[in-house]
Amino acid sequence: MSASKKDEFLSGIKSLLLTLGEDPEREGLQKTPERWLRSMEFLTSGYQKDVRGLINNAIFHESYSDMVIVRDIELYSLCEHHILPFFGRCHVGYIPNGKVIGLSKIPRIVDAFARRLQVQERLTSQISYALQEHLAPAGVGVVIEAYHFCMMMRGVEKQNSYTMTSSMLGAFQNMSTRSEFLTLLQSQRSR
Repeated sequence: MSASKKDEFLSGIKSLLLTLGEDPEREGLQKTPERWLRSMEFLTSGYQKDVRGLINNAIFHESYSDMVIVRDIELYSLCEHHILPFFGRCHVGYIPNGKVIGLSKIPRIVDAFARRLQVQERLTSQISYALQEHLAPAGVGVVIEAYHFCMMMRGVEKQNSYTMTSSMLGAFQNMSTRSEFLTLLQSQRSR
């Protein structure tokens, strides 16, 4: 970010504090604009992430052809409607088609899309389509379960409600494959 853009941004945050009835020169708020800017840069760092770069050649030829699942990937994002956090877990499954991906790359892909202003529905699809594009598996399934502060802290104020979304591509559109994936995800809850 250029120095002039940074100054403009910091001035806007100070103006917002004034509009709220706060004193931006108060001890506890003096560095708040700078802290908020650094926070937002981190929370939206996914815009600078390139999936191909994240994968970094970690796709390997392998004859394994059964389902691979990485579940309970923590995710944190910002709702684009209110710029309030939502957080939860992402579960990703795929069926290799001659290639597997390094397992740590899947959470990196999740983070790349989560660290943007988002809606959960788009986030779910972006993850599945990125894996489909770069790995070309027989199928991909993604399920996200998330709590949205825009529903919990304001509006309807429902603290125990969470949202589930799914994106099923290729073989995961087949009901038996979809059922296997969802059953395996449920198996963790019996532990």
